[in-house]
Amino acid sequence: MRDSKKKRSPLVADNRYGAKRSGRGKPAGKAPAKSAKPASKAKRGTTRRKPTPKKRSLLGRLWAWFWGLVWTITWRVAMVVATIIGLAVGYQYVLLPDLDALLDGRAQGSVTLMDRNGDVFAWRGDQFGGVVTASSVSPHLKNAVVATEDKRFYNHFGVSPRGVASAVRINLREGRGPLQGHGGSTITQQTAKLLCLGVEFDKDQWKSEAAYVADCRRTSMTRKITEAIYALAMEVKYSKDEILSIYLNRAYMGGGAYGVEAAGQVYFGKNAAELSPAESAMIAGLLTAPTRLAPTNNLERSQDRAATILRLMNEQGYLSNEQTLFWQENPATLSEAAQAKAGGYFADWIMRPENLPDFLGQKTTEDVIIQTTLDQRIQTAAEEGLQWVFENNVRKGSEAQAAVVVMSADGAVRAMIGGRQTKVSGAFNRAVQAKRQTGSAFKPFVYGTALDLGYSHNDLVEDAPLCMNIPGSGEWCPRNYTNEYYGDVTLEWALANSLNIPAVKISESVGRDNVRKVAADFGIESDLADGPALALGASESSLLEMTGAYAGILNGGSSVTPYGLVELRLQGEDEPMMGTAGGIGERVITEGAARELIYMMSKVVSEGSGTRAQLPGWEVAGKTGTTSAAKDAWFIGFTADYVTGVWMGYDDNTPLTGVTGGGLPAEIWKQVMTRVSDGEIPRALPGFTPSRNANRVPEPVRNNRENVLEQLLRGILGGRN
Repeated sequence: MRDSKKKRSPLVADNRYGAKRSGRGKPAGKAPAKSAKPASKAKRGTTRRKPTPKKRSLLGRLWAWFWGLVWTITWRVAMVVATIIGLAVGYQYVLLPDLDALLDGRAQGSVTLMDRNGDVFAWRGDQFGGVVTASSVSPHLKNAVVATEDKRFYNHFGVSPRGVASAVRINLREGRGPLQGHGGSTITQQTAKLLCLGVEFDKDQWKSEAAYVADCRRTSMTRKITEAIYALAMEVKYSKDEILSIYLNRAYMGGGAYGVEAAGQVYFGKNAAELSPAESAMIAGLLTAPTRLAPTNNLERSQDRAATILRLMNEQGYLSNEQTLFWQENPATLSEAAQAKAGGYFADWIMRPENLPDFLGQKTTEDVIIQTTLDQRIQTAAEEGLQWVFENNVRKGSEAQAAVVVMSADGAVRAMIGGRQTKVSGAFNRAVQAKRQTGSAFKPFVYGTALDLGYSHNDLVEDAPLCMNIPGSGEWCPRNYTNEYYGDVTLEWALANSLNIPAVKISESVGRDNVRKVAADFGIESDLADGPALALGASESSLLEMTGAYAGILNGGSSVTPYGLVELRLQGEDEPMMGTAGGIGERVITEGAARELIYMMSKVVSEGSGTRAQLPGWEVAGKTGTTSAAKDAWFIGFTADYVTGVWMGYDDNTPLTGVTGGGLPAEIWKQVMTRVSDGEIPRALPGFTPSRNANRVPEPVRNNRENVLEQLLRGILGGRN
């Protein structure tokens, strides 16, 4: 009974469920209130229903269906496009060659011309300084190119959608088509374009290399898409620095230079690794418009562009404010060779087919190095002398032209000017290409023939009126320039005063064929006149030929072949492929005759028609020449060291006004040779001791009366020819 009154201990099950089944907050073990029903009984036999969703409207269901369809189509199309692009990129990837095959993409080789001292003075063809890499060039150059052309180069995958969108927006705002003008191309895309998307030049497929390049540069939507795929393939195949290396080697930099190494050498005489920030900025600026911005065309414009690029480098953190300001205030300048633009006519002459085979010159596929005879000091002296005369002695607005050749006695050409515009290349070269009548400049070959056949400088010849019957032409009566006749005169005096009648008589006496042969053997290759007018220079010749023929007189009577090429070799090779093709040849007249002729020609300068060519302190010999109607005026003369020829005239054969060979051409000769001889020790001409049988100065036998106006005109024209 006692046990029945005791509290029963709670069961384990009660402890487990007591908290749930007892009332909230009520301790377990107490009986629930009578009114309360077990929770299990309250839910027994009932089911909770979910709320019925509202039915969508027909429009809503259509809208949802539509966007579902769009999404389905979009991701499927995207997958197809991605697959196609992936396959296209993979295909281009397989076709891409190794890196080394892409660094030099020139269609032809280059020709580098060096002067007699081994200094470079000109380039021809597609100049390539050598392979460089993004890591071997100056870091300033690398930074300048990236800052200018593609500031996100190291962050994109070959195509920049942001750049393309920006370019399209700019083009439309400026009234152009979306793909016209700014292209928004990355450096990778520009490199793809330089590679012509892998299409190589085929001369059988393209009319010219220019047409091939134009096709590579064309812009269209299809081309842009192909370019983008090619760029993506490059990004997979090559590293960023390798792509940049291709770009730095293949980009055209103006002035015939391909790649930054050639540009550094052409413009600054430096390797690409040595370029300063200012020089780097100038080269980077060429990428936009290489020909227009080339510093050799317009240095100031190129410097302005470089200043802008320096600012971009500053904005992108490549240069500090102090560095930017310093280099903007100290812009890059050209090297001395680039400034001089020396020897353009000379370089063009060297490249002509008669001097250089096409496969080593104009059409070379190799890089060729040519050692030449050019002396840049003498070239500069010739240019300055010619310019001085035209600035000081020629009327303003005159369109008269001039040419100058300076050579040594062995025919080595030291300077050449083919026209008044001296800083040019590819221009008409009047020293080589123009064939003009020589006038009295031909007379030394008449007297040289006579001396070689036994005549003497002091032999007498009658200067008197002369008429000759020319078969098929009728009577021909030559006259002296002064219209005066001097009776018996020595050969020396006749040549010094450029008398025509004695020259014709001597030519007829020794035989025209002999005169023609002597002239031809001295190097005058042009067709020589058949009639008696041969003695008066009726034949045509070039200034180079005439100067070379006079060099034969100076060297003692041996023929001369003018030359400018000393040695030709391929770049990287030690053995030359070609050597000198000119120089002294066979003897034409005896040394004694040559020395006597030099003596007679010295009288032309000391007391005859060429006195304006006198060079203080130097012995000078030479000859003036003026053709009929004064269409051409010549002076060719020499010291013991150099022979210099000068020609003046108009390209259209308009007569010169007030100009004879003894006038402006002799003055140009003097100005040139004064500068050439500056600092040199004077040397005597080859010696000759004259014998005197007649030492008088002849008086005119017939002296035409002249009025005051005629005397004045004669003074202006410079006297005899």
